[in-house]
This record gives sequence, C-alpha cells and structure tokens, in this order.
Amino acid sequence: MKPQVELAPGTRHTVASRPSLTSRRPRVALFSGNYNYVRDGANQALNRLVGYLERRGCTVRVYSPTSPTPAFAPEGTLISVPSIAIPGRGDYRLGLGLPRRIRAHLAEFAPEIVHVSAPDWTGTAAQRFARQAGIPVVASLHTRFEKYAAFYGASLVRPAMERHLGRFYRNSDRILVPTPAIADEFAEAGLGEKTRLWGRGVDRSQFTPLARDQAWRRTMGVADGEVAVLHFGRLVREKGLAAFAALCRRLIAEGLPIRPLVVGDGPERPWLEQKLPQARFAGHLMGADLGRAVASADLFLNPSTTEAFGNVTLEAMASGLPTVCVDVPSGRNLLKDGSGLLFAHGDEDGAMKALRLLVQDGRRRTQMGAFAREASKAYDWDSASHQVLECYMDLLGRSLAPPSAQDLGLISRAA
Repeated sequence: MKPQVELAPGTRHTVASRPSLTSRRPRVALFSGNYNYVRDGANQALNRLVGYLERRGCTVRVYSPTSPTPAFAPEGTLISVPSIAIPGRGDYRLGLGLPRRIRAHLAEFAPEIVHVSAPDWTGTAAQRFARQAGIPVVASLHTRFEKYAAFYGASLVRPAMERHLGRFYRNSDRILVPTPAIADEFAEAGLGEKTRLWGRGVDRSQFTPLARDQAWRRTMGVADGEVAVLHFGRLVREKGLAAFAALCRRLIAEGLPIRPLVVGDGPERPWLEQKLPQARFAGHLMGADLGRAVASADLFLNPSTTEAFGNVTLEAMASGLPTVCVDVPSGRNLLKDGSGLLFAHGDEDGAMKALRLLVQDGRRRTQMGAFAREASKAYDWDSASHQVLECYMDLLGRSLAPPSAQDLGLISRAA
C-alpha cells in the first residue's frame, strides 16, 4: 500500500492508496515565473506541457507575469499576475503574490491540481492557497536558483535561499525533477517519496545536422578553416559567460583556429562583446533560423553550473554537435555514450584539454556529433509531458486508462 504523503499543517488532501476507476482528466492551475515573455528552457518545457495536457483532455489555466512584448505566443489560457522588473535583471519579472482578483479567478476556476514552477512570491502564495483549500500541490524544478547568488555578488544570501527552497519543496505533495541525479539529492534530503522524474524533449526536425549551412557561416564571418565554438542561450552571467570568454581567449592565444559563435541575446551581450571581440553574434533566433545557426557550429561549449536539465545541450546534440560541458548533473545525464566531454567545475585546464582535443581532431568531432544525434532520439516532448500527467492522475487517485468492462462489473457487484 502506498504510504500517505506528509503534508504541511492545514492541508486536507490525502493521497489515495490505489487508483480509482475514473479516468477524468484534471483541472490544473499552473503558476510560472516566466511563461512566455522571454524564451528559455523552463518556459519551453511548460508551454509544451500545457499543449500536451490540453490535447489529452485536461483543462489548464496559466498564471504568470507577462510583458507587452512577449517572446512568443503562449500555449493555453494565460492570466497575467502582478509583477515588477527584477533589479539589475530588467528582462525578468518577479511575481508579487495573489491579489484578490487572482484569488477570485482561482476560486471560480476550481482547480484540482495546483502546479507551481517557481519559488517566487506568487508561487509560494499559490502553494498556501492550495493548502488552505485542500488542493494537492505539484512543484517542478527548472533551474538551480541556489547557485545564482554567486554570479551576482550575493553569496551571503545563499543559506537563506536554500532554506526557502527547502520549505517550498517540503510543502508540496509531489516534486518533479528533470534528472535522476537531482532526484537522488531530494531523496537524501528525505523527500524521495514525493519526488518524480519529468524529463525533457527536443524537436529533431528543427535541430538537425541537415540544417548546417556553410554559406550562412561565411556571412557570419566564420572562415572555412575555422572551428566555430558555440555559445547557445540567454546572455546572462549564470550561463557561464565568463568561463566561455576565458576559455575562448586561451584557445585563440594558443593559435588554435577557433571562432566563437554566440547564438542568443540578453543583458550581458555588451560585456561579452567587449571581453571577446573575436566572437560573432547571431542574436536571438527562432524556428528554422535557430536550427540553422546551431547546426552550423562545430562544437558546443557549455560551462553553466545552473542548468537543471540542459535543454540547450540536448538541442546541440540533436544538431550533431559534440559538447564540452562542466561536470554537473544536467551534463552528466545527457552526455553519455561518447557524445561529449566533461570537465570538473573550476578546472579550466581540464576544459582546455577537452577543447584542444576536439578543435584539433575533425574526425573525432564528426564521430562524437553522430553519437550525440543518435542519443537525442531518446528525448521526446510528448513522452516527457506524459510523465507529468501520470503524476497528476496518481496524486488524485485516478487511472489514465478508462475502466474496463470487468472493472465495471466488479463495481456493479459491489453495489
């Protein structure tokens, strides 16, 4: 018999000991810190999830800060919550909680599941609302927020941040994490019974080696004999920009024929342009343009320590690129079977050894890129989103399959 999940005081919901015979899909209130006003791995996963849930018969409302200039059209019904720009990071917004208007909207919607994806004021307020109403709470982990402090001169606040995150996850009925290594961390903290896996997917038709374009490389200023070392993602400190710049500068100083290629945009672009004038900047791209840019690089360098899953690594893999990545759970989870090289956090010499190996050996790059493309087959968006639906249904004590005739007969006899 499945043990009952330990809940915070005041929570009335209990987890069913076995699935019931109903397959009715739930009404879900999803709370996000950024659903579509910038493009990143977290909101990509959330939008894919909402699209899948609605196709499977769920009713979903999304509550998130919004912007007059969103990065893309959202999946599902999006309700704007009050927010302010984060000081020093005006591209991101901080939700300010649940005012009366939003609470009334929630009460009218009557969700059966509250899914919180960010531990901000709005996420924690939604968590409290759900506990008071007896609604089960699912929390999902998308980034390692506790590691952000070191990049913004705020290391002293990390212990307080970790305590807040601990409370946030303990006060949830289920915790969705993207990798087995992170699941192990939660198990060590005594939260193994609550923790479930939610992987990620990749669009292998958008990210494909077939999109490689030699003419595009030339227009970007990448010479035919140069090895394009890719940085791919938001240009923010926590993505390892300082390490990327330092490693590229060392490669150039050694006389290796590399050309840094930066795909993405963000507040740190002027800093990176100054630190790495040899780089070529493609800016923010989407769709086929993005797929072409990634496939047109030669290797991907990912020194970020804050990734929870590493969507950009998976997209580079699907594009046929070998990856050199810092050895953190996200990179370790993806770079298996010869599809990339890992280096220890802070080991710049180890990173250089891996980079030299790939820069100087085109055959090895091609072989690793082929392995990476093959490994990306294991990651499908619908399969990943289905893990979340399974979690919701299990938490509500429901079955994904409709009751069989035999089950209906048992109900009739029991009646």
